[in-house]
Amino acid sequence: MTQSASPLIRRLITASLAAGAALSALAATPAAAEIRLQLGWQDRDVARMVSLGGSCNGCELSGRDLTGAAFHGANFTNATLVGTDLRGAELMGSNFSGSDFSRADLDGATMAGANFTGANFSTASLSGVDASGATLVRTRFANADLSGARLIGVNLNSAILSGADISDAEAVAANLANVSARGADFSDSDISASNLSNGDFRSADFSRARLNGARLTGGAFAGADFDGAELNRTDLRGADLSRARGLTQAQVGRACGDSSTRLPGNLNPRACRGVRIAPPAPPRPPAAPVPPRSRNIVVASGVR
Repeated sequence: MTQSASPLIRRLITASLAAGAALSALAATPAAAEIRLQLGWQDRDVARMVSLGGSCNGCELSGRDLTGAAFHGANFTNATLVGTDLRGAELMGSNFSGSDFSRADLDGATMAGANFTGANFSTASLSGVDASGATLVRTRFANADLSGARLIGVNLNSAILSGADISDAEAVAANLANVSARGADFSDSDISASNLSNGDFRSADFSRARLNGARLTGGAFAGADFDGAELNRTDLRGADLSRARGLTQAQVGRACGDSSTRLPGNLNPRACRGVRIAPPAPPRPPAAPVPPRSRNIVVASGVR
């Protein structure tokens, strides 16, 4: 006697077919070198975790739902992830140089030790990310949200940070040399022992930021706000702060400057003679985790 399939069976069949189609599509790319999908039911929604490793140069992943995805030691150079949902994803020890993450959501993602040289994160959301030790040379973060980010020891040399929100971030021992950060918000951030030399920080907000032991040599700070900022042993030699706002003699008196330092009004820093300001070496990037050995496995848990 023929009986119609129960709703549960139909749902499992549908999930299996969808997973099979996804695996078939991915198998056509080099990313299939290391793919694991785990599908589980939670009420009527499908919760999933995707793990990707191997190599996939130029992959097209725009608009995908990759929440919680783990890219372990992967090579995704020049990939396109425009508008992709990567909340809580792990991109540790992976190479995403030249990739496009514009408008992507990476809130809470882990990017420690990864390479994003020349990548594009314009207008992306990276609130609370951990990018410690990451390589972000010439990376674009125009109007991106990096609030509360952990940026210890990152290399942002020549990066674009115009209009970016980097408030309440931890950027100790970071390399911010030659950056374009006009109008960026560094308020309440810890930028101690970082290198800001030759950067464009016009109209940036450094209010209540900690710049202790940082190097501002050669930087442009017209219109920048330093209200309540800490400048203990900060190197101001060659910095143009003549049109900066919020500076007091008490602040600059704890910093270090010379005849080439330009300050507003009659403010004067102490001389740098005998004072050696050398930022500590940035922390070594963490080792990339070992990619999982499972390949092309689909696991479907039962319905609750």
